[in-house]
Amino acid sequence: MAKIDISREVIGAALTIHRKLGPGLLESAYEACLAYELEKAGYRVERQKAVPLIYEAVKLDCGFRADLVVDDKLVLELKCKETLQHPVDEAQLLSYLRLLNIPIGLLINFHVALLKDGIKRMVNNYREEEDFL
Repeated sequence: MAKIDISREVIGAALTIHRKLGPGLLESAYEACLAYELEKAGYRVERQKAVPLIYEAVKLDCGFRADLVVDDKLVLELKCKETLQHPVDEAQLLSYLRLLNIPIGLLINFHVALLKDGIKRMVNNYREEEDFL
């Protein structure tokens, strides 16, 4: 089965879940439902995947866990909070992308009235072109 745009399908599944359940549940409930929907669609999903930290060629287990990893191509970090305005939420996802060497991640906050307002897509190693003027 060819998967062209995983992030689009993941967002569609998240929207379906949010429409059915609404905001207000625990993060673990949305995680379980999203894993179920994605597996049903044919994706390989790892829940609470360990994120190793390599420091000076030593692999350290620091207890970092990515909420969901889809087909080793997309990291999902799920939240249930009023807002995602704190930079630590984005920094956490970017760190997981870098440490797992995965290109794309989605930060999804289910604790919003409209889920589209709670989704942020992030890219590993993305650098904006600098303005040299």
